Amino acid sequence: MKKRAFLAHDYWAKPVPGWGDPRARVVLVGLAPGAHGSNRTGRVFTGDGSGEWLFRALHRAGFASRPDATHRDDGLTLRDAFITAAVRCAPPANKPTPDQRARCFPYLREEFAALRDVRVVVTLGKLADDTVAALVKEIGAYRTTRAPFAHMAESVADLPQRAGVTVLSSYHPSRQNTNTGVLTEPMLDAVFSRARELAEA
Repeated sequence: MKKRAFLAHDYWAKPVPGWGDPRARVVLVGLAPGAHGSNRTGRVFTGDGSGEWLFRALHRAGFASRPDATHRDDGLTLRDAFITAAVRCAPPANKPTPDQRARCFPYLREEFAALRDVRVVVTLGKLADDTVAALVKEIGAYRTTRAPFAHMAESVADLPQRAGVTVLSSYHPSRQNTNTGVLTEPMLDAVFSRARELAEA
């Protein structure tokens, strides 16, 4: 169902693919398309409150050409970053089902296979972190014990395209987290400062 503010918009309403720099060293994995964000715009984290926070932080860190993402043709480009999601279609009540997660998993696997330069994977939220952990176990292995999900937690994994990839966890920039102070802009900035440091090491 369309939101009143977007009644005149044509919704994408299809699976939303990842996007960004194909030579990215930093890959971000989110949860799923927002019902009136990327489900409407067709680009991950575009057109909703989570994206407002995320793209401001990416711009400050030099990964995004502009601090806002409103639609697919807004001119925003990503530099050394690629953004994708664990689930590709807007889930019911924003809670992906196990079946959705299983059906979308092969697409994430294919994207990672194509990203040959990845050095850092930033997981946005616990579901994304769990999905990346499942991917690591399927296509590679953890070099260190996998860290329990927490903001700024780090683990090191060996993937087919590169050994020593850091999995860096972050709280998801959802309104539930940002409106309550669970996640602040300095906290999100710290994630991408660390991601750049690791990517350039």
